Amino acid sequence: MKKLIQYNLAAAIICWAALAVAPQASAQTPPGLGLQLYAGLSITGAVGTVYSVEYVTDLAQTNSWDCLEFLQPPASPYLWADKSAPATGQRFYRAVVFAAPTNLVFIPPGTFRMGSPTNEEDREPIPGIKEGPQTAVTISKGFWMGKYLVTQGEYLAVMGNNPSSFVGDMNPVETVSWFNATNYCGKLTQRERAVGRISTNSVYRLPTEAEWEYACRAWTSTRFSYGDDPDYTELTDYAWYADNSGNTTHPVGQKLPNPWGLFDMHGNVAEWCQDWYAPYLGGIAIDPQGPATGSNRIGRGGPWFRTASNCRSAWRDAASPDTKGAAGLRIVLAPGQP
Repeated sequence: MKKLIQYNLAAAIICWAALAVAPQASAQTPPGLGLQLYAGLSITGAVGTVYSVEYVTDLAQTNSWDCLEFLQPPASPYLWADKSAPATGQRFYRAVVFAAPTNLVFIPPGTFRMGSPTNEEDREPIPGIKEGPQTAVTISKGFWMGKYLVTQGEYLAVMGNNPSSFVGDMNPVETVSWFNATNYCGKLTQRERAVGRISTNSVYRLPTEAEWEYACRAWTSTRFSYGDDPDYTELTDYAWYADNSGNTTHPVGQKLPNPWGLFDMHGNVAEWCQDWYAPYLGGIAIDPQGPATGSNRIGRGGPWFRTASNCRSAWRDAASPDTKGAAGLRIVLAPGQP
């Protein structure tokens, strides 16, 4: 077995992957426990810093580091293990401080209850769109999420057009289909890779529905990220909706953010998610991505003309992916596809 060697660098930590040794097999060998080796590295740095943990298989190809995950170590030093694949080959690792754009917020991994309890006031206001049964969801890896909805100015800079009805550079883009939204993410990914701001396999994409609700709740279990607000008296501080929008969208970031610093998670425009719609299955799920096929894609967040109940954290809607209605989008940056 190759000896595990670590190099401590100012900007990175690189180590050789250990090679797994095949067990000696024979007819007389009694059953026993199997041992699988994993490679890893020790990260030393400021607690709370977010690192991009990356690898290559050939040090001659150092322009092709692939990101395995974005990691915020809870302690220093922190031992990280590569569980993405058994260490049957050679990998070289590094952990580099990731200087994210200022319009992104890091969302740490964790668990939450997705959907609404049966006794939540104004639950399931749209016939046929189910908010239950509640599901215990684990988001296993951290990701970056847009602090704001994608604005019309941002959309225009990438796509070369602005389909919105309520024109304003800082207003959220709307009247975009799910296909428009995913195309925007794809073109943004190409642009940011080309100038070296993200790794060769990192992507901008739509959040999964589970990621969206997890980020919206920010470890809360109430109707809204700021509390239950039974009479909707505080909602006007956090959302643009039917009672205060004047039947139009508004520039992003004017209302109060949720506990993780995300703006307009409640109201302004609905937000496309990655998933096809289906009722929740209940039970326990790890990084759920919705069904493999369907006819409608998920929208979350509640648009400017909806009632207060449609701004709740658990509210969900669904529409054909070619629908160009009241939906906009919020981006996620993560390694590879979900």
